[in-house]
This record gives sequence, structure tokens and C-alpha cells, in this order.
Amino acid sequence: MSNRFKSKFNIKKGDNVVVIAGDDKDLKKPRTVLAVFPDKAKVLVEGVNIQTIHTKPSAQNTKGGIVKKEAPIAISNVQLWDAKAAAPARVKRVRENGKLIRVSKKSGEVIK
Repeated sequence: MSNRFKSKFNIKKGDNVVVIAGDDKDLKKPRTVLAVFPDKAKVLVEGVNIQTIHTKPSAQNTKGGIVKKEAPIAISNVQLWDAKAAAPARVKRVRENGKLIRVSKKSGEVIK
């Protein structure tokens, strides 16, 4: 992405999201965000996009072998989970006491 205009995303580490597109699409199962990579517009979600990696033996891992771990997916493929409405919801930002807070458009609930 260009450095000229830095994109702002409504998803942060620790949020509950649902995958709305791709192989792991599930609109009813909220998952936790493990990491956000804003410069690449990707997000690492728990239990999504699992890849098998063949590792050689090393000092840390003396056995080596096959390791399964999550890989990042596009941030456009996830949507924040609204616990009150029990559904995915879009987000708007509202300025309150000089701070921006995230508010669900579906239920009006503040997202923490």
C-alpha cells in the first residue's frame, strides 16, 4: 500500500470477528483477531487459513516435522461481531470527549 494515505481500519487485536468470504467463511462463529498488519491490509485470525509448514530440525526445534499455523487473510474478508445483535455488523466512529470510539451500526452498542 502507498505511504501517502495511510488506511484506517476498524479492526484491532483482540476483537471478535466473523469471516465473511473465503474457504473459512462462517457468519455464525465469532473468532479472535491475533494480529493486524495495516501496511499489508491483512489480519491474523484464530483458526482461519491454517497452513501446514514443513520445518527442518534446528536448535530450537530438534525434531522438525510438520507444523500447522494460521496465515494472514485480507482485512476485507472479516467483519466485526456484534454480541448484542449476535450478527456481523458494520462500524462507525463517533467522537466522544475528544476520543474516537467505535459504535456498531446494527445495535448502536459501543465496541470495546
